[in-house]
Amino acid sequence: MINKTIQEKDMQVKNTAVLQVQDLTVTYDTKAGPLDTVRNISLKIHAGEIYGLVGESGSGKSTLARGIVRYLPSNGRISSGTVLLSDMDLMKLPAAEMRRIWGAKITMVHQDPGAAVNPSLPVGEQIAEVARVHLHLSKAEARDKAVDMLTKVRMPDPESVMKRYAHQLSGGMLQRILIATAMVTSPQLIIMDEPTTALDVTTEAVILDLINELMKDFNTSILYITHNLGVVARMCDRVGVMYAGELMEEGTIRQVFKNKLHPYTRGLLGCVPRIEASKRDVSLSSIPGFIPRPDQLPTGCIFAPRCSLAEEACQVCRPPRVEAGTEHFTACRRWEELQLKPELFMNGQQSREGSERKEGPLVLEARNMKKYFPVSGGLSSLWRRGPTDVKAVDDISIRVRGGFTMGIVGESGCGKTTFARCISGLEEATSGEIMLEGQRLPKALLKRLPSQLKKIQMVFQNPDASLNPQHPVGESVARPLILLGKLSPKEVQERLLELFRAVNLPEDYMRRLPHELSGGEKQRVAIARAFASDPTLMICDEPIASLDVSVQAALMNMLVKLQESKGTSYLFISHDLAAVRYLSDWIAVVYLGRLWEVGSAEDVFMPPCHPYTEALLSAIPIPDPDLQQERIRLLGSVPSAVNIPPGCRFHTRCPRKLGKICEEQEPSWQEVNEFHSICCHIPLDELKILQGAGSIRQADNPGEVSRC
Repeated sequence: MINKTIQEKDMQVKNTAVLQVQDLTVTYDTKAGPLDTVRNISLKIHAGEIYGLVGESGSGKSTLARGIVRYLPSNGRISSGTVLLSDMDLMKLPAAEMRRIWGAKITMVHQDPGAAVNPSLPVGEQIAEVARVHLHLSKAEARDKAVDMLTKVRMPDPESVMKRYAHQLSGGMLQRILIATAMVTSPQLIIMDEPTTALDVTTEAVILDLINELMKDFNTSILYITHNLGVVARMCDRVGVMYAGELMEEGTIRQVFKNKLHPYTRGLLGCVPRIEASKRDVSLSSIPGFIPRPDQLPTGCIFAPRCSLAEEACQVCRPPRVEAGTEHFTACRRWEELQLKPELFMNGQQSREGSERKEGPLVLEARNMKKYFPVSGGLSSLWRRGPTDVKAVDDISIRVRGGFTMGIVGESGCGKTTFARCISGLEEATSGEIMLEGQRLPKALLKRLPSQLKKIQMVFQNPDASLNPQHPVGESVARPLILLGKLSPKEVQERLLELFRAVNLPEDYMRRLPHELSGGEKQRVAIARAFASDPTLMICDEPIASLDVSVQAALMNMLVKLQESKGTSYLFISHDLAAVRYLSDWIAVVYLGRLWEVGSAEDVFMPPCHPYTEALLSAIPIPDPDLQQERIRLLGSVPSAVNIPPGCRFHTRCPRKLGKICEEQEPSWQEVNEFHSICCHIPLDELKILQGAGSIRQADNPGEVSRC
């Protein structure tokens, strides 16, 4: 009887709405007049619930969050609607009272912890300050509270971390600082705006687990803003899909992911590569067009110009928000057809005609590549004996064949980018050999001939940093044509037209400056420039990391088509294993400057695999609530490349460490088959037994979980 009463009380608490937003509209006053950037939003977040808010960049997610807490710029205002925090109307509170709500009852965790943490104060002082201001604790009590919170977020050596500054901590540790700061006052609601976007997949998985645990301990509700649908499926109870300032669909995770009743939701999910599919099996969905500007909204359904299901009636009037099921809302007039005939709008990952893998000639062979950076300066240099180096790349060898993609994966700081820069010549390798089409390349860029330079091109993560902001993008694309191609002005113009068509950009974009283009468009320009010299090898260093899923899908499809038409080989670097699996023919796993596994993409994703690869795979956020992943979490961060652990370099974090042999002896390579090798002490048969079912794959029938 007592247990039943406790359960009833728990259910009442769970069903209590902590946040109620009703018909909220956020307006910005501009020179052209008022603009409604968020319109008529209604949602509820219950006690102890994580509510996911997803949508492309520019859909209004962050504006909605700032509107809810009345933290808008000077020209922003709430023009209509109500926001209740446990029956307290936030819209009616005076500014002074609202400031007391911030940090006490509502807190925020931002995307970039480096920008959110004060660099001039020890991090412990910043946590203690919140406790002093909002909990009215003494200086000593606030310090103890800060240490307690750092312990709760599982920060190693919290007493020592208290005294450190932001620049002395890793990204994952800084994110723990922000979470600890947000939790100090046991708030009713935490708004998390892309809190793990900038983190590695392994660090992200640990932080997500931590958020889940703390939410249960503190019974806090969370508004979780992200464009990562896999994270939403793993973390959230309910989800709202936002587009151009309005909610398109809302419901429980299972309702929205398994019974999608809006074409926009279906389009977003179709953009995400599945870990069991490759570029040879399917083409990804991509949503055509762009989100409309607030001053250029269509008269009918705001998604109609991009929707393949749109009819004439969709163009005329705005569809109402209807309840299609219990608390499952949609803003599509054709939702009943979608429910009865889901094949009307497929998820977009349409089967491709299986193209036979033809082994091309050997394009790149890197042998025993090393790149050491000397360490100099600092107090430690006074007692350090002999030369000490950062061993960023320490004896890596790979081979890439024509028309194939080699994916390189690993955590930040493992040496992926340094290795790529050595191949391109941007960093001069300490030792090793680079062979391109059978020709030995000089290690230094300045010693390479123009005919060698044009054969290797790079696409970087941030196109803003690689495009001249003062020059039209057409000039940036034309530069390699002029310098390396030695074409006439007429030939340059013809080639420019061809390149812009190849990356699906209109001709008039050539005259635009970089700031006039979206992130995806700028990356298309960067890819066009890389292809301008007809390279044999293109190095793509996190080219889609900062982009929306819809833009990512369009760029991946484009890279596949360009590779098929031109036969270019790719070296694709990323910590997004789903994207690497989709694009790559071969995958190399790098940790602490060295290779630990290499093989075909299919083989690397199946047991047996290296324990490090196993941990990376278990951390992939998969956008399917039915799938259950075995969670293998790596504790701590990658060790210093100056003081590399003896024996197996991974033994300090390995969940399958055997013992002294791992600590004292370097492992040797084991051949799984002719296409797959692993560097590990554990025998392959034993690894296969330990890893059991291995990676999770999509079930053939809805509701089933299939492992392979």
